Amino acid sequence: MVNKETLSASGVPITIINEGSSNSADYMSLTDIAKSKNADAPADVIKNWLRSKQTIEFMGVWEQLNNPSFNLQNFAEFRNEAGVNAFVMSPKKWIDDTNSIGLISRSGRYGGTYAHIDIAFEFAAWISPEFRLYLYKDYQQLKTSETNKLNIDWNLNRELSRLNYQLQTDAVKEHLALMLDLRTDFSLPCKLIAEEHFLYDSIFTRI
Repeated sequence: MVNKETLSASGVPITIINEGSSNSADYMSLTDIAKSKNADAPADVIKNWLRSKQTIEFMGVWEQLNNPSFNLQNFAEFRNEAGVNAFVMSPKKWIDDTNSIGLISRSGRYGGTYAHIDIAFEFAAWISPEFRLYLYKDYQQLKTSETNKLNIDWNLNRELSRLNYQLQTDAVKEHLALMLDLRTDFSLPCKLIAEEHFLYDSIFTRI
């Protein structure tokens, strides 16, 4: 199940997705970030960024650090070609040819190009250093808010567990005390029955 969140960086809504597992990373929408530069053609903005030799080298280093299945041979070819006028690169081509995990190209719901947050911040800095700072600040605030909520939920569950344990312990003590009374006071069952009859008569005979 994909979890989706949205933050607003300098007034621009940015979508963040996460696969939801304990070790999964956040991926930020490059499409949304690119709209801050060109709202009509964000895909072209991303392609222009990917044409840069500096971008290709950065992406290659990131993949080598995080992706043991990264295709180094194709990466080397792209690195040699990057920067010349004829070089063209798209997110899908990069993903397919290098077996990249840093970029995700999605269609349909939450469609667009997403990147691991390390790469997304690099892209945002290329868009604008100022925008990158706004984005980083708002992302940190989002993560802090999530952490605080998790702490509150954990403390609440802990308190509920404590109260439930206490109720169960008290019930066991009362049951043991009653069993002990039954063993030492043979008149107690008769007293209990008499109390039940009294309650029945009080409730139903007066209706």
